[in-house]
Amino acid sequence: MSNPFLPKWEYVPDGEPRVFGDRVYIYGSHDTAGSTDFCDYKLKVWSASIHDLENWTCHGVSFRTRADENGPADTDWTNNKLFAPDVVEKDGKYYLFAYIIGAKGCVAVSDKPEGPFELIGPYEYTISDEVCCNGWFIDPGVLVDTDGKVYIYCGFERSFMAQINPDKMNEVLDGTLIEHIIPVEEPYSFFEACSPRKIGDTYYMIYSPKKGNRLDYLTSKSPTGPFEYRGTIVDNGVDYPAGNNHGSICKIGDQWYVFYHRMTNSTLMSRRACVEKIEILEDGTIPQVEMTSLGFRDSLNPYEITPAEIACVLTGGCYVSEKNTFKRVIRSITFNNVIGYKYFDFGEDYASKYMTFSANVIGKGYYTSFSIRVDSPDGEEIGVCKVGLDDGVYSCKVKSLTGRHAIYFVVEEQGDDWARGSLAGRELFELSEFVFMK
Repeated sequence: MSNPFLPKWEYVPDGEPRVFGDRVYIYGSHDTAGSTDFCDYKLKVWSASIHDLENWTCHGVSFRTRADENGPADTDWTNNKLFAPDVVEKDGKYYLFAYIIGAKGCVAVSDKPEGPFELIGPYEYTISDEVCCNGWFIDPGVLVDTDGKVYIYCGFERSFMAQINPDKMNEVLDGTLIEHIIPVEEPYSFFEACSPRKIGDTYYMIYSPKKGNRLDYLTSKSPTGPFEYRGTIVDNGVDYPAGNNHGSICKIGDQWYVFYHRMTNSTLMSRRACVEKIEILEDGTIPQVEMTSLGFRDSLNPYEITPAEIACVLTGGCYVSEKNTFKRVIRSITFNNVIGYKYFDFGEDYASKYMTFSANVIGKGYYTSFSIRVDSPDGEEIGVCKVGLDDGVYSCKVKSLTGRHAIYFVVEEQGDDWARGSLAGRELFELSEFVFMK
């Protein structure tokens, strides 16, 4: 699947990827299209075979704080929204650590990784409420170590960790609290979204820093630190509408991935799950990867219809928007916007000098055009697609390509001074889908 990799109508941010058996599971928050707030009152679980990452299965609602048509609430002390959960396996049981906004968080258990999860109880601890944010345990990331010890890492603008009683998974052990496990000072700049992983004898901590829209990471030789800052894994605020980020790393088969989310609907909400391939080097470092349209794929096929919504570059104010359940477009396209896709494989040994490019657009009553460029927004121009007044399919001749390339649509200012002035800041068209044809 390309990015976003879940069905296009599904919004699962804050994804914690976990491999249990022969399936990979995504545990995350649940956004609603068009909402003016983060998350809602239920958690959903999706999974895929580790041998087939193109097909994802929805297991339905696994936990809820409000009763609905599918069942009663799983909490009797709060009906607040659920944020950023994590799930770990211990002794054949699967434990859900749920963060509930503004209310004491809790732990639930299931015999199956997909749930549904049955409440064990709220967190039990002797830590002061001031330290642990009134029991919220914000954005819990949980590690079950190889020696059987269990650690929880949490925090918002102030991090802390503690040990969990392995015999009572909602009980925080006295005397194990460590505050500021991730410093707020540069270069750490801790903000939120702790996610621990153990690889070999090295402990990794993936988190969201205060600056940027990225996932950074730390390493340590101990689960209790100290942790060393190592750098950035992915930053989707470089070429894309900014917002928060939350995710983690996961090995599926022989390949490592970083899971994260990105925004739609011109809002910080309506976040969708994305993934990129990463590499962990022998020295333990993770080279930063760029945000792409690929998801689990090695490349995109330019000769298949490409939905515009999988753009990984959106600059100048344009954005992906859900018009309805079936249709998502790039809208608010104006002069000087750039829309980019990484990467297409055009194949080899194509003898013809030219291809045809077609775009399905929603017209806004203006004659305009966009340049089609290769490898960078200021790269070689292979064609110009003219867009008319009305909805329709608009085509142009483009130079033939071979090999692997990023494609950028650049909406350049055009016409005389009067025309440019009259159209400045106006939405020129909406882009729905496109295709290259030999």
